[in-house]
Amino acid sequence: MHTGLKIAAVAAAAAATFGTAYGVGSGVAPVITERQQPAHASHGEEERDGRAASTPGGLQVSDRGYTLDLERDRLPGPAGELRFTIRDDRTGKPLTSYETEHGKQLHLIVASLDLTAYRHLHPVRAADGTWSTPISLPEAGDYRVFADFTPRGAREGLTLGAGLGVAGTYAPAPLPEHSTTARVAGGYEVRVDGALTAGAARELTLTATKNGRPVTDLDPYLGAYGHLVALRAGDLAYLHVHPHEGRPGPEVSFTATAPSTGTYRLFLDFKHGGEVRTAAFTVHAA
Repeated sequence: MHTGLKIAAVAAAAAATFGTAYGVGSGVAPVITERQQPAHASHGEEERDGRAASTPGGLQVSDRGYTLDLERDRLPGPAGELRFTIRDDRTGKPLTSYETEHGKQLHLIVASLDLTAYRHLHPVRAADGTWSTPISLPEAGDYRVFADFTPRGAREGLTLGAGLGVAGTYAPAPLPEHSTTARVAGGYEVRVDGALTAGAARELTLTATKNGRPVTDLDPYLGAYGHLVALRAGDLAYLHVHPHEGRPGPEVSFTATAPSTGTYRLFLDFKHGGEVRTAAFTVHAA
């Protein structure tokens, strides 16, 4: 795990129209939907070691010489397999050399455009550069796929974004109301303290309890005690924030910079009792 803070922010365009008869895929755990819990855009900017990049990423399927190439951008049902490559635009061939970050060469995020469904996946790469992962999404509709990775030898990582559809009739859910507390199955409750601010680094502290008692024995997950992703409502601008070094709970702290004012959904992945769980919040950036 990196000392201190490492943030990768991504802004991804979510240009899609809700309606009926969609086609695309399904996702794998951890998953969270508003139906399952009572309360739980593309790289917009990148901030590495306190330095913010000036050009938003992730709005494009191609950026800085690389392209996210989904084998299929529409899946016939909510369960299946997602396959893709990261193409090196200079050679036209799939990228096969990556840096390892938080135990993985590539982190894949899949979120519904209404921000009620979320997946943090870790696909497997074949020798020819093709990535694949089983995916099981909750329902039909429009989704956004984010590939977060660093090519071998590159100074900075990047996140590419692409649209994904799941066939079937679908009506988007309203954005969940503002909430700084999320309840998670198993008796967990997570509270977020602090505030996102556009263009300024701010600390966010998330505190976990179980059945009213502080959780002080979080399990390490991908080299950290928590992973936080923020998605901006509307265009799904993407902010991936890694935590500060710290104790295994009950508090996990992050530093994040919102790319703009607006409403965001925060998704916290944490591991306890050997199981990865996800808490979700709706917050506003001033």
